[in-house]
Amino acid sequence: MPLDTSKGDHDYPIPAGVFAETVTSVDHYTDRLFKFRITRPASFRFRSGEFVMIGLPNAEKPVFRAYSIASPSWDEELEFYSIKVPDGPLTEHLQKIKVGDTVLMRKKPTGTLVNDALLPGKRLWMFSTGTGIAPFASLFRDPETYEKFDEVVLTQTCREVAELRYGQDLVAELKDDPLVGEFAHGLRHYCTVTREDYRFQGRITDLMSSGKVFDDLGLPLITPDTDRGMICGSMDMLRDTKAMLEQFGLIEGANNRPDTFVVERAFVD
Repeated sequence: MPLDTSKGDHDYPIPAGVFAETVTSVDHYTDRLFKFRITRPASFRFRSGEFVMIGLPNAEKPVFRAYSIASPSWDEELEFYSIKVPDGPLTEHLQKIKVGDTVLMRKKPTGTLVNDALLPGKRLWMFSTGTGIAPFASLFRDPETYEKFDEVVLTQTCREVAELRYGQDLVAELKDDPLVGEFAHGLRHYCTVTREDYRFQGRITDLMSSGKVFDDLGLPLITPDTDRGMICGSMDMLRDTKAMLEQFGLIEGANNRPDTFVVERAFVD
């Protein structure tokens, strides 16, 4: 890959086809989770829900990993929500970034968790575990989502209660958002925990199978006539939730073939 020989404020040259952006804020939620924001290149365009490859300028050949963009497409900055992996090729170093540091980002966003990949419907279900909430943090802050669906149901399952705070804070702030605040009443947030006592406990697939999630929310069972789904989480969660939606009669779609649910298959290390 040809290299840009201008080094800027770092020790290694920037690869061609890559943006070098500045960290503007970092917030640590737990010993496993943090979010950070970086400057947004003036030429960078993406659809809410897409992901991009990011890395650090700490090697001649930087390690890049897929990260969903957690900020909506209209935001002037780019937000990311990440796990911390002690020996992860990227996250071992990424979790130590500070305001003013440089983050590398490849120029082409992509992904299947976009409104265009779904057929029109009444209700959109967003199923997430852990940092899988990131693309939905982008989508539920985008007015287009509420233009396409009357109701949005965001589910997030985590191991511990503290891991829910990122999503809970965003949802709480939604009513004061100048662009989507008027639509905040259309968003339902359903959090579950698997390893601690909490109001709602268990894996979302178990709660769907038993019908408890529908009883808790006062909603009918999922049907392809009215409901649409998006899934983002661990491999096991993707497989099990996909199978559950197919039992309800939904069909997996894609950007070039919209249908009634979509799955994101990009992961962080």
